[in-house]
Amino acid sequence: MGDFDAIRRFADEATVEPEACARARAHALELGADPISAPVGAQCAVIAAAANALNIVEIGTGGGVSGLWLLHGSPRATLTTIDNEPEHLAAARRAFADAKIPPARARFIAGRAADVLPRMNEASYDIVLVDADPESVIEYVEHGLRLVRAGGTVLIPRVLAGGAVADPVRRDHVTTLYRSLIQETQASPAVLGALSIVGEGLLQLTTVAADRAH
Repeated sequence: MGDFDAIRRFADEATVEPEACARARAHALELGADPISAPVGAQCAVIAAAANALNIVEIGTGGGVSGLWLLHGSPRATLTTIDNEPEHLAAARRAFADAKIPPARARFIAGRAADVLPRMNEASYDIVLVDADPESVIEYVEHGLRLVRAGGTVLIPRVLAGGAVADPVRRDHVTTLYRSLIQETQASPAVLGALSIVGEGLLQLTTVAADRAH
């Protein structure tokens, strides 16, 4: 094991996952869902806490794991979670109930994000997490940037595509999409972007006010 692998393994093992998140993860994996890792969840929680987020949207429930992490960071927030897999949405609902999240703090929407997102109010959310349908990631991120307020943040896990984005030989569609997303947003004056390589990777995009974008 190289030094980099050892560091990533240490970061994974050092992350303490709240019990509710761990239970939700176990159930999600039984369903075949692919929830975000604990290190990425912890980063999302820190970002939610730092933003004092009150309105959060997530695209893809991960069986409730990502939502629980976000609410762990910002306990007063209201979360809207969108998923077109009824079983995953039901698992998230159970996970939230098990964690004693008040029903008024969670809204569950069944359907395709491509159909739901255009109907949501722009500049109304503090955080949007994009964790569904990699082939539509750029479309979802564009919606996310429209939905967040000035200074709001869009979070995109899995952007490293298992390390494939760093390999110039890899030209498959999903890898190319993630690679383009990282490169284009890093060069954009409209957002402040940061790429974390812990876990499966997390791209963080915070919108900037128009007077700062020039």
